[in-house]
Amino acid sequence: MTLADAVAHLTPERWEKANRLLIRKALAEFAHERLITPREQGDGYVVRSDDGLTRYRFTATRRALDHWQVDADSLTRHRDGVELPLSALDFFVELKESLGLGDEILPVYLEEISSTLSGTCYKLTKPQLPVAELVRADFQAIETGMTEGHPCFVANNGRLGFGIHEYLSYAPETASPVRLVWLAAHRSRAAFTAGVGIEYEAFVHGELGAETVERFRSTLREQGLDPADYLFIPVHPWQWWNKLSVTFAAEVARRNLVCLGEGADEYLAQQSIRTFFNRSHPEKHYVKTALSVLNMGFMRGLSAAYMDATPAINDWLAGLIDSDPVLKSTGLSIIRERAAVGYRHLEYEKATDRYSPYRKMLAALWRESPVSSLQDGESLATMASLVHVDHEGRSFAGALIERSGLPPTTWLRHYLRAYYTPLLHSFYAYDLVYMPHGENVILVLEDGVVRRAIYKDIAEEIAVMDPDAVLPPAVSRVRVEVPEDKRLLSIFTDVFDCFFRFLAANLAEEGILTEDDFWRTVAEVTREYQASTPELADKFRQYDMFAPRFALSCLNRLQLRDNRQMVDLADPSGALQLVGTLENPVAAFR
Repeated sequence: MTLADAVAHLTPERWEKANRLLIRKALAEFAHERLITPREQGDGYVVRSDDGLTRYRFTATRRALDHWQVDADSLTRHRDGVELPLSALDFFVELKESLGLGDEILPVYLEEISSTLSGTCYKLTKPQLPVAELVRADFQAIETGMTEGHPCFVANNGRLGFGIHEYLSYAPETASPVRLVWLAAHRSRAAFTAGVGIEYEAFVHGELGAETVERFRSTLREQGLDPADYLFIPVHPWQWWNKLSVTFAAEVARRNLVCLGEGADEYLAQQSIRTFFNRSHPEKHYVKTALSVLNMGFMRGLSAAYMDATPAINDWLAGLIDSDPVLKSTGLSIIRERAAVGYRHLEYEKATDRYSPYRKMLAALWRESPVSSLQDGESLATMASLVHVDHEGRSFAGALIERSGLPPTTWLRHYLRAYYTPLLHSFYAYDLVYMPHGENVILVLEDGVVRRAIYKDIAEEIAVMDPDAVLPPAVSRVRVEVPEDKRLLSIFTDVFDCFFRFLAANLAEEGILTEDDFWRTVAEVTREYQASTPELADKFRQYDMFAPRFALSCLNRLQLRDNRQMVDLADPSGALQLVGTLENPVAAFR
């Protein structure tokens, strides 16, 4: 690849389209979060710059949950009576005060926007696969075929730290095979933890194969080192080249860390960037690695301290699901994080607090693959795919409905019972909440019908909101204190506002399912669940799913305020940006 080839995707035509799509999303989500207030003008709307001189004109459909479905093709920009080209970077500069972008945050945010735009341009070079074909594709084709990223966040593909050659090598949408780098970490500073029944030697042999294990051990012996003194850690190639080889130079020099080379298996990056699917052996574990790249408001590292309890938390949740008849009846499962390894850099630990990115540079975990759980006729798709819309304006969810042959409300009911009912029951029966966004849920499909759901990213994301909950000591870190009035936002915000809002709008736009029918079905499934668990009636009254309104929690406001760390990890609920309320779309169907 030549220097020019690396940026061949950046053409004027693609850049214009990418900017149009991003400004469309910015107008929609910032209006939703009440950062801007579009004014009606003629048959459309106008948003003005901070100085009032630049106008953005567009048409839009307003839907439930104050959702703005902006028509990208209608979008124009005007100043002094002249139509100007659309420029996302100009947009944020022109509205920086309205958006609360301070002088320190603005340039970094613009860099994230530029990176997101560049990624969109690359995606526009790929063959335009209609959703009717994508629904019949395999799991990884669907995973790498997503074009939008997180539906709420405007700057959702920042990936600050990646150069263009690294983007082409490691971004999920490029679908480039990756071989992980493996390090030997001295046991004096590294620890391996695993779920019940897993032993280090057997596990490593299973993941690497006997030949690779022997190659790595020979590398150590050639340097006069005893393999028994070391643990093997998989590392993202970017992390080795850009961080560990420099920032951990002392550890390498002292042979606390020894580079062993690449493993034999090829992996594919998933939507989360730092998690890899084993392409060579799909039945083997995912590998989640530390990656010191800034993306969507966080440095995507992994904490060695967190790794200690990760397998135990996963085993605990798997046991809870297996023993609960309601959860079991929905078909819910998790892909457990079965083993983890972390490395402690003692000097950086002395110099930092426990939330510092310097403590999150070298760790990894192994997560079960869902492939081996499939029955005949079943296939997999990340839930994020449901809100994917192709170049013809058709949604992946709509294509699944068509393939299923079911009435849309029947299809939706299957999906809700698989995904949504377990969330309700976990909340009401155990005060247990997840981070159930599209990337954290895998759907098991059969002929287009959702049969069951698989939750993932367990140890870092689940929380038990009852401060008095009795938990095993190894699991106690998932206990959090959340004010009573904010607890149900785990459903209202994370499910209704951040996912169902987009799914309902897309299906309505296609004429497949009206919004009323969508939310009526959600209400029916909610009541169906409540009727099946009368022993929880007091909890249903305490936390009312049919309350007329709920607080609007704004995700972009978090990123605009501090795009390096959106949330104070010591007090996640305290970081919420609550601005007014939204009408609850199921309230009318109580």
